[in-house]
Amino acid sequence: MRRALLGLCLLLIAVPAAAQILEPGGRLFRLDPPVEREPLAPPPGYDGPYDDPFAADEPPPSIDEELYGGPSDLYGPYPEGPPDYPDDGISPNEGYGAPPPGFETAPPLDGGAVGPPPGAPAETPIPSVPDPVAPAQAAPPTLSPKELVEAVDAAEFMPSTDLGARSGGKLVQSPLVVKLQILLDRAGVSPGVIDGYYGFNVQKAVAAFEAMSDLPVDGVLDAEVWARLQAISAAPVLTSYEITADDVAGPFVPDLPTDYAELAKLDRLAFRGPAELLAERFHMDLDFLRQINPAADFAAAGTRIIVADPGPPVRERVVHLAADKRTKQLIGYSAAGRIVVAYPATIGSSNLPSPSGRHVVEAVAMNPEYWYRPDVNFRQGNNTKPLRLPPGPNGPVGAVWIDLSEPTYGIHGTPDPDRIDKGFSHGCVRLTNWDAAELAHLVSKGVPVDFVE
Repeated sequence: MRRALLGLCLLLIAVPAAAQILEPGGRLFRLDPPVEREPLAPPPGYDGPYDDPFAADEPPPSIDEELYGGPSDLYGPYPEGPPDYPDDGISPNEGYGAPPPGFETAPPLDGGAVGPPPGAPAETPIPSVPDPVAPAQAAPPTLSPKELVEAVDAAEFMPSTDLGARSGGKLVQSPLVVKLQILLDRAGVSPGVIDGYYGFNVQKAVAAFEAMSDLPVDGVLDAEVWARLQAISAAPVLTSYEITADDVAGPFVPDLPTDYAELAKLDRLAFRGPAELLAERFHMDLDFLRQINPAADFAAAGTRIIVADPGPPVRERVVHLAADKRTKQLIGYSAAGRIVVAYPATIGSSNLPSPSGRHVVEAVAMNPEYWYRPDVNFRQGNNTKPLRLPPGPNGPVGAVWIDLSEPTYGIHGTPDPDRIDKGFSHGCVRLTNWDAAELAHLVSKGVPVDFVE
């Protein structure tokens, strides 16, 4: 039954011309040439130290093949969703289908066997949070934009601070949480979108940082955790940024349709506008970016705005990944078993759970396409013919696909970063686009991924 449910949709990794693609049965097909990962760089305007980890003296991880045959994460309205889905307006669907006809078979990768690289530990400790923060809606902001920005800059931890303060049962936005989120991001433990609200994604990032720092793990911010976070960088967590001509050049899709036939007519599932582009670049919730820049014209080059400074991307290689289904977090380890990165993640669902046990990274592709096949997947609206949905950050699997050895499964981005760990994934590991892009530069083929129950 599970396999039948998985056979629903088709994902095709977009390539300019020789990559290899994989159908669910394991046969390979060849295209030319392979996709290359773009250079990973800090956000524009970042003036701190940064060395490209894959520059002259060390080659990038081996990505010899670009694969497809993996699931597609349809993150949007579902016409007739499974009856046991909560009614949250989100109902993704993942699965696979046969590749397009006309490709010639190629030999199996490396004889078909892929093992973990040297140094990958058999087991690694996974931080957990004993008492997770209960979910809650966000209360309206209480500070003016100017007051909030000033309060973020001056925020300091006090033992009496209640990060999860609520008003009428709703979470209250906190300047200290804004600062905490950005400091955690700089440390390589992603809090998800930066928005100033203390939810479970922030709490488990604190726990990951405690584990990374060899501190007792409880997911609770204390004076020692705060001191170590601040020691990472003395730079202000909010900074000024001038919007450039490239930022506003587009192309953009202001009104992104939901009907697949209409999406298929587009050249790219691009950002809706410069504000959305900038929010993702600086790891911010779009509403929060607009909140602290109420008078900004995001479409005008030369406009100065206040943005988060998440610092440069992590540079240390990841040789082992653990997808923790309990806390919904993806954790990356070094060869010494040290935590390098930790990301909040959406991992599977009750209907279509993620796989169990150990699997390995097969390949990485940027800007994956999505193929809609009504003969092998669900029918969307009145669309009865196969459709190609173009690539882009607002595509069904976001801007990145990291293919796994378990057919139809992968690690990928999402067009809805604020829904990470709040929606569903039918088996895959879904990250924010920026976390997926960072991870894509830290892993190589053969890196093991353990799914932890």
